Amino acid sequence: MYEQDYTSAREAISDEEWEQRCELAALYRLVAYFRMTDLIDTHISARVPGEEGFFLINRYGVLFHEMRASDLVKVDIHGNIVDSRLSPDSINRAGFNIHSAVHDAREDVACVVHTHTSAGIAVSAQEDGLLPISQHALKYYGCLSYHDYEGIALDPAERSRLVADLGNNQAMILRNHGLLAVGGSIAEAFNQIYFLERSCQAQVAALAGGRQLRYPSASVCELVARQSQDEIDSGLHLLAWESTKRLIAEQRSEYCQ
Repeated sequence: MYEQDYTSAREAISDEEWEQRCELAALYRLVAYFRMTDLIDTHISARVPGEEGFFLINRYGVLFHEMRASDLVKVDIHGNIVDSRLSPDSINRAGFNIHSAVHDAREDVACVVHTHTSAGIAVSAQEDGLLPISQHALKYYGCLSYHDYEGIALDPAERSRLVADLGNNQAMILRNHGLLAVGGSIAEAFNQIYFLERSCQAQVAALAGGRQLRYPSASVCELVARQSQDEIDSGLHLLAWESTKRLIAEQRSEYCQ
């Protein structure tokens, strides 16, 4: 939105959508806080509550650390932008292809996060992918997807292959590209991308040590994966999300506008 349109824009948005916008803007800023950004070339999206087929995504060109609720663009899965004042170029087309594909195929997904971090790209380029060598990585044991690189995601035909590779999982490594994580809420998607990123950082550091790696047994790997899911089922990710938002609490009046 433009500055002069802020008041009228807020009046036209439901309270439920506005709260989702504030939460999504907070997630953008926290992704910046944890240094998971790549200038303007990655993206996070969230469904619009109560409006089937619509989601919110960043206005192209707004940096993550400056994202506001009013900067988010409401679009349907066909690429139609609700605000007639915005052009089709207001959203990243590759980002739209990725996010619309997931939202269209996975009704259980409320939020999608895609990043290009150094550690994520490094692991995506390693033939063996994510190794089960850390407690963080074991969160994804047996439930991590992979999608082969097909170039910048501008071809709509890639959408079906991407969602087929994701399947029912909540995290995926995009080969030679980066990371993708989804969740049934913004809080859950943050949990997935945060620990996937940390897993990749740990792996890069471990491999840089140049010493033989130690692997837990398969039974322990399976146990930790179940324990990690139990934490989600018990709502621990919600506690972490509310706690993490305190890192940017002084920015709330800014990002909720």
